Amino acid sequence: MRILLWHVHGSWTTGFVHGGHDYVVPVLPDRGPDGVGRARTYAWPDEVRELPPEALADEPFDLVLLQRPHELELATEWLGGRRPGRDVPAVYVEHNAPQGRIAELVHPARDWGVPIVHVTHFNRLMWDCGTAPTHVIEHGIVDPGHRYTGELARVAAVANEARRRGRVTGTDLILDLRERLPLDLFGIDAESLGGVGDLPHADLHREMARRRVYVHLNRWTSLGLSLLEAMQLGMPVVALSTTEAPEAIPADVATVTNRPDVIEATVRELLADPDLARERGARARAHALERFGLDRFLVDWDALLADLVPA
Repeated sequence: MRILLWHVHGSWTTGFVHGGHDYVVPVLPDRGPDGVGRARTYAWPDEVRELPPEALADEPFDLVLLQRPHELELATEWLGGRRPGRDVPAVYVEHNAPQGRIAELVHPARDWGVPIVHVTHFNRLMWDCGTAPTHVIEHGIVDPGHRYTGELARVAAVANEARRRGRVTGTDLILDLRERLPLDLFGIDAESLGGVGDLPHADLHREMARRRVYVHLNRWTSLGLSLLEAMQLGMPVVALSTTEAPEAIPADVATVTNRPDVIEATVRELLADPDLARERGARARAHALERFGLDRFLVDWDALLADLVPA
């Protein structure tokens, strides 16, 4: 199957393009948001090609995977007038929890005539998708391997654009915790807050795994892939009990709570007890491999794609 999609979310796209199909991602000279092209900090299969917009009109795509509201018109233009959902099968993947007043959370693709796939059950519950067919395909990530050493009695947190996104990513909670505990913040623009800037994916995993515990303090985002990656690395995790986290992480796997005092106390306990941290990390890895493994993710996607694209 030949699939057109934009490179929007690096970790999610990395899992998706391991599915054994032919994938095309648009590329622009400046590699801006509408033309990032192939990943440069993630390992992608050779089957992923990047093509400029002017080359897309002649490509015989089996499916267009949409992820942002403006991509419907953009795809129609770049495909020479072929409209996704009408002239070529299409699906819309919604990565995000909705923002705004609950009575006004209307999904932008609800009237496009294409199915909408949510990455968490929480997101499907919160978005008003009207009569559009909806599905949930939970995250699946490439196993980074059990790399946890916990050799540094420090805390790791990952938040992209933490300064701009503020309370959404729990930046205030991260900075407050950093006042009392040795915490290293990783992510895009983290250096503006005294953290470590964007690293190649493999380097990020190595540095995360050297820290003894991972904290995930996002207030209102979808289930963070960095959280799942930390678990698969074998790290013990402590997370806010918001959005999908309490559904995705059982109580016997990690501490999931909305109480900052419990978060801090648990982190201190794990920092002080490497054996306990290692044991909890092993449980987290086992759970993450079973529920958020790449094989399950790709099987779920292949089943949906088979329904959307007739043989």
